Amino acid sequence: MSVRPSWWFAAAAVVAALVLAFLFLPALVVIPVSFTDRSYLSFPAESWSWQHYRQLVDSPVWRGSLLQSVAVSAVSTLAATLLGAAAAIGAWRLGARLGALVRLLALLPLIVPTIVGALAYYRLYIDLGLLDTFTGVVIAHVVAAMPFVFVSVGSALANFDPRLEQAARSMGARPWQVLWRITLPGVRSGLVSGAIFAFIVSWDELVVLLFVTTRNVYLLPRAMWDGINENVDPTIAAVATLMIVITFIRLCAERLLAHHRQKQELS
Repeated sequence: MSVRPSWWFAAAAVVAALVLAFLFLPALVVIPVSFTDRSYLSFPAESWSWQHYRQLVDSPVWRGSLLQSVAVSAVSTLAATLLGAAAAIGAWRLGARLGALVRLLALLPLIVPTIVGALAYYRLYIDLGLLDTFTGVVIAHVVAAMPFVFVSVGSALANFDPRLEQAARSMGARPWQVLWRITLPGVRSGLVSGAIFAFIVSWDELVVLLFVTTRNVYLLPRAMWDGINENVDPTIAAVATLMIVITFIRLCAERLLAHHRQKQELS
């Protein structure tokens, strides 16, 4: 087997660095802009200021959209985690054919383009009276986030020993006891990872919001979109920075959980 020359690895490292810079630098530029002391989007001129973060808290519009986003994301994460975990466990326990059908249905939201799904929600919600409602937004977010929980829990189940359930049943444990005491603790890391991804999906969703909400349900992504189109306010940069930080923290938590899961598998 031939050994690649050192210049090849150096060139690959340079290309990888350029790609990463292309992906991340535009997002990182938002951070210093959020601390500008001007009333328009610009880098800090004379000093760094927290005024636009204070505006995020003081403004009823931004504060309300932030609180609504937290509420919708929390409810959507809980529902998506429960449904995604149930679907993953069901597919794991079913036969090959039925299990494959459940997997296909659970992953369907990832296959359908977001814009197509948004149009479908809009038409359906007109008939059901769910346009611009908390329930309608949560349903859409749950459908979008559930596949990530399904995949995460399914990956954890792939390393789960089914003989543990058999041993529990042989000792007289009821089905719900087996699920609660054996199965769920065995896939805890998959549940947490899936919940993290579900929260991120719900927190960042915009396309569906543009179709199914107006003013009654006014989440942060929609507020940012309207702010860019109507009035370019540096508060948008502050919100964007906040969303970047939250997403980064949750991704770091997911990586720590994945590392912990790998250590458990090796031990």
